[in-house]
Amino acid sequence: MTEHSAFKEQALVAARAIDEKKGTDIVIQDVSDLLNVTDYFVICTAANNRRVDAIAEEVEEQLFKDFGIKPVSIEGLDESEWVLMDYGPIVVHIFQPGPRDYYRLEQLWDAAPTVDVALAGIEDPVYTERIARLLERAEGASQDTVDED
Repeated sequence: MTEHSAFKEQALVAARAIDEKKGTDIVIQDVSDLLNVTDYFVICTAANNRRVDAIAEEVEEQLFKDFGIKPVSIEGLDESEWVLMDYGPIVVHIFQPGPRDYYRLEQLWDAAPTVDVALAGIEDPVYTERIARLLERAEGASQDTVDED
C-alpha cells in the first residue's frame, strides 16, 4: 500500500465515523496535487453544536483505533460552528449549515477530485441540493477525463 493510499483509507474511516454520527453532505477531496500541506479534505455538515462535538469525538476515536493516529491540532471546539481536525495528511472539517454555506470550502478546491463515499461503506449519503450538484459536476469532469484517455 502506498503512502497516499494509506491516507485515502484514513479519509474513508473519517467519513464512515462522520456518517455513523449522522453527519451529512460528506465530501472527500483529494487535494494532494493542489496543496503541499495535506492530501485529503473530509468535509461534512452537522446539524448543531452537540452533533459537531459527537462527530469530532467519533472521528478522533476511530482514527486512533484503526491507525493509532491523533490529530496534530483541533480548532473550533469552543464554538462548534466549524471544527478543523488536522491529522497532517488528512484534514477533517465539520461545519454547521450556516458556516458551510458561507465558506463553501469544497468549491474553493473544486479542481480537486472527489472520492466516492461508497468506498467508506456509506450506502445512502444525505446531500443538500447544492452539494449534490457539486458532486455531479465533479463526477462529470472526471468522466470527461476518462473519456479523453
